[in-house]
Amino acid sequence: MTQASPRQILEQSEILFNEADVASAIKKLAAEVSVAMAGSEPLVLCVMSGATVFAGQLLPLLRFPLEFDYVQASRYHNRTTGGQDVVWKMSPGENVRGRTLLLLDDILDEGHTLAAVRKKCLEAGAARVMIAVLTEKETGREKPVKADFVGLRVPDRYVFGCGMDVYGWWRNLPAIHALKK
Repeated sequence: MTQASPRQILEQSEILFNEADVASAIKKLAAEVSVAMAGSEPLVLCVMSGATVFAGQLLPLLRFPLEFDYVQASRYHNRTTGGQDVVWKMSPGENVRGRTLLLLDDILDEGHTLAAVRKKCLEAGAARVMIAVLTEKETGREKPVKADFVGLRVPDRYVFGCGMDVYGWWRNLPAIHALKK
C-alpha cells in the first residue's frame, strides 16, 4: 500500500479544532500557567520538533521572566505509531540543575516520550518539572506521566497540525486535524 500525498492526506482529514479554537485554548492555558508560575523564573524547555509552534504561540503570553531552551526526543520518526525506544537528538543540559522547569509539548499521547524527558530532566538535577501540552489524547489508558496544564483534549485518533505532523508533513497547519477512521 502506498502512502497518500500530503495534499491527499489533508483532503481526507477532518478539522477537530479550528485556528480560533486553538488560539483561545493557548490564551487560556497561558493564563493558567502564568498564575501557577507567578513569582518563579523557570527554564522553559520545548520538546522538539512538535512543540515548536505551540511554544511560539504560548511564550509571548506568559507573564513571568523565563529562560528558554529545548530538548529533542521522539518515538515516532515520521510514522503514525510510536516505536519502543525514545531516540534522543538533544538531551537536557547542565542549565536544568536546581531549576524549576516548564516542559512544553504538542501532545500527551501514550506519554512514554514525555515521561522519558521528565525523568531525564530530574536525573540532570532539575528541582521541579511542570508540564504543559497543547493537546492530550483521551486514550482511556493509564499514562506514565501527567500534564499540569492541558490546552485541548483530543479523541483517540491520529491528529496533526499546530506542530504535530502526519508522516513528517503538516506541522504548519493552524488548525488541528484528524485522520479519518
